[in-house]
Amino acid sequence: MLLPLIALAAAGALVLSFAVSLWWWCAAGPLLALTGLGAWDLAQTRHSVLRNYPLLGHLRFLMEKLRPEIQQYFVERNYDGRPYDRDVRSIVYERAKGVDAEEPFGTERDLYADGYEFLVPSMHPVEAPEEPPTVRVGGPDCARPYDMALLNVSAMSFGALSSNAIVALNRGAALGGFAHDTGEGGLSEYHLRGGGDLIWEIGTGYFGCRTPEGRFDGREFADKAALPEVKCVSLKISQGAKPGIGGVLPGAKVNAEIARARDVPEGETVVSPPYHRVFSTPRELVRFLALMRELAGGKPVGFKLCVGARRQFLAVCKAMLAEGVTPDFIVVDGAEGGTGAAPLEFADHLGMPLTEGLITVRNALVGTGLRDRIRIGASGKVATGSDIVKRLIQGADYTNAARAMMFAVGCIQAQRCHTNTCPVGVTTQDPRRVRALDVADKSLRVERYQRATVRSAVQIMAAMGVRGPGELTTDMLVRRTDPTTVSSYTGLYEWLAPDVLLQEPPEAWDADWRAADPDSFV
Repeated sequence: MLLPLIALAAAGALVLSFAVSLWWWCAAGPLLALTGLGAWDLAQTRHSVLRNYPLLGHLRFLMEKLRPEIQQYFVERNYDGRPYDRDVRSIVYERAKGVDAEEPFGTERDLYADGYEFLVPSMHPVEAPEEPPTVRVGGPDCARPYDMALLNVSAMSFGALSSNAIVALNRGAALGGFAHDTGEGGLSEYHLRGGGDLIWEIGTGYFGCRTPEGRFDGREFADKAALPEVKCVSLKISQGAKPGIGGVLPGAKVNAEIARARDVPEGETVVSPPYHRVFSTPRELVRFLALMRELAGGKPVGFKLCVGARRQFLAVCKAMLAEGVTPDFIVVDGAEGGTGAAPLEFADHLGMPLTEGLITVRNALVGTGLRDRIRIGASGKVATGSDIVKRLIQGADYTNAARAMMFAVGCIQAQRCHTNTCPVGVTTQDPRRVRALDVADKSLRVERYQRATVRSAVQIMAAMGVRGPGELTTDMLVRRTDPTTVSSYTGLYEWLAPDVLLQEPPEAWDADWRAADPDSFV
């Protein structure tokens, strides 16, 4: 009924504009436009709701567009937003701005809900050290070890992030003395501008060290790995948010800057396969890591993965034992980790969450006697001091954060990372939007956030009665399993003893250990 009424009103206004006054065109114009839009709604075949409800149906699309903002600003509570709730976002913003991140009146969380976890305080706390601890990364085959901070910038590529965001993150890392992972999109000029320590990540596309055919170029890799800013090199096996999937970068997005960073032709579509071409077995993987370390002049080399089948990781451990070669670090990326864009099914249903992934890797390395040679990094929704301490208890030596660092440079969780319309200039290549991100200001915010968060982790450990990560035990992290039962991680999970897999594998591990083949992932 609405469209006929508007059409009738438009006709009346049109008649009056000729018969009475031209001022009636002020009403006739909009009414005629609405009539035309309604007629188009009836004629088009793409949207059924518009054919049945011309004009009014557009309200549905308007509300759908506004829904994320309404949800974030008016509906969600402080503690139940996703992916990050308002409490976590606020604590990052406050620390980045140098404001005390404190809350009045007590917790809003339900401490009796199943799954709630808490850290165990001591009746005799200790004084927190003035200088935060660092982690020496570099096994027996590493000639140039690196001291890693407890919290670092996780992998984010130039192209996924804007040039200003990359420079701000890197300059913040330089100011704070922590590491910045380049992501798999290549070693760009913007990664080198800030003077921060870099972890150069190499993915399946071998961006920045690839031949014209898309294969690994050892000579180019060696040249770039020799740069003084590059402190470590990481081989990306898989990513938590989308393990086992490749990528396609449309040619329209491959501008001159991205082409230089990724070592690809400008304007041509670039395909990243879901698998590596330089290895096809665990043994070949281990040998390639040794080659990378040799080409990098003895700098620390490791790999990143989202844990899948336990048997496959055990096969890699067997290959390490057989070859006498170990990486210097392994970064475990949890399935809760972030991404600029991923299929929903991959983000929601593929890969092991960080807790189980960390414990699996820790147990495998301890059980095979390799743990003292390899440092473990943890990434996936790390944002606060308590997050760091939990991951250290679960088996990590240090942590990396991506989205929390994005918050520090101004991200508002608009979740438009894949649209090139990021409202704050973090995840866009639109020059007009990028200019809104002030590098000088945001680099200071990155440094302040990292410093305050690590300080919080150190203070939490002191409240637990320990002076550093090495004194943490699995008894110190507790989970509520039902309304009347709480259990520490010591009882919740199995923790393997050193070398046990080499001597007498526990029953729960025996089948996987026997099936693990250093010469096959299958």
